[in-house]
Amino acid sequence: MKRTKRIITLLCICGIIAGITACKNNNDTPEAKTLKEAFSGKFYIGAALNERQISGRSRDETELVKKQFNAVVAENCMKSERIHPEEDTYDFSLPDKFVAFGEENGMWINGHTLIWHSQVPEWFFEDSSGNTVSRDVLIRRMKDHIQTVVGRYKGRVDTWDVVNEAVLDNGELRKSKFYEIIGEDYIRLAFEFAREADPDAELYYNDYSTAIPEKREGIVRMVKKLQEQGAPIDGIGMQGHVDIKAPSIAELEKSILAFSSLGLRVMITELDLSVLPSPWEMAGAEVSSGFEYSEEMDPYKTGLPDSVTVAFNRRYTDLFSLFLKHQDKIDRVTFWGVNDGNSWKNNWPIRGRTDYPLLFDRNNRPRSAVDSIIRLTR
Repeated sequence: MKRTKRIITLLCICGIIAGITACKNNNDTPEAKTLKEAFSGKFYIGAALNERQISGRSRDETELVKKQFNAVVAENCMKSERIHPEEDTYDFSLPDKFVAFGEENGMWINGHTLIWHSQVPEWFFEDSSGNTVSRDVLIRRMKDHIQTVVGRYKGRVDTWDVVNEAVLDNGELRKSKFYEIIGEDYIRLAFEFAREADPDAELYYNDYSTAIPEKREGIVRMVKKLQEQGAPIDGIGMQGHVDIKAPSIAELEKSILAFSSLGLRVMITELDLSVLPSPWEMAGAEVSSGFEYSEEMDPYKTGLPDSVTVAFNRRYTDLFSLFLKHQDKIDRVTFWGVNDGNSWKNNWPIRGRTDYPLLFDRNNRPRSAVDSIIRLTR
């Protein structure tokens, strides 16, 4: 009897040890999980693709995208100056490859962007003599552009950034050429034209610095007016161009709650985390801004000190803790680039710097923040 009890006791102990070992193997090996696997059922994890990745010339980066991400957005090739360089000329060569890549790999596909004050060809606003076109002409051109592009990918592109960056940091509408010629109605019209072209695609407004209180309030005012007018807006993209300290998690959370309270879905778009100094106290992503290079502003050319890596990891962990907290409101979190080497932050707002804003280094290796973020899902 005692022998039997000893055997049972030994078996129980072995079972406990095996269970602990199994749990350890399952929970302490984050490298066994990819980002898209870790966040499955919570929200999509996306990346912006550049020309080399879309065309397949950056094979290692393309394979990294397939392994880690389940959503993609075109970084530049769908912007109007690229896709519609002349009035009667469209170039769909790269956009076609981009959409096909997403489809072939079962990814959520985001089209970026239909109407934006930047990277738009000059002909859009001028007649053959170089004079500013009339309101009616610009509306016609805008409708043709939106419906040709969206119509080509009807049923294939899941979401569109219909209007990009129409609100200034002070909450006022940007006085772009679209605004000056058409008036603020251009925003409503853009959404209507996109809905006509593809009734099933989700339509988003996208902007940076959405955690600034005045800008947040301005976006809410604009969207409420659009909703009152019956504009078909489905969600808001919060561009995630952040740094180690700003914006605060509290202000980001206020924006997520404010936008979702409008009955809209939220996407975290264009996420990157700059570690470089910004003594001009500049935030956002105004592409027209630029400053002179100096050694002082480029302190990490040979790598990051441990203290900065720790701060970087903590900051990304705080961000993803917030996103997970509000996963019921967030559809997608998309990084603006695949690895540090092809991030636009190396050249903005100062050209030629070395920044480290993404989760994968210049050799496509996961940085330690990937481990930290995946652990949050456990």
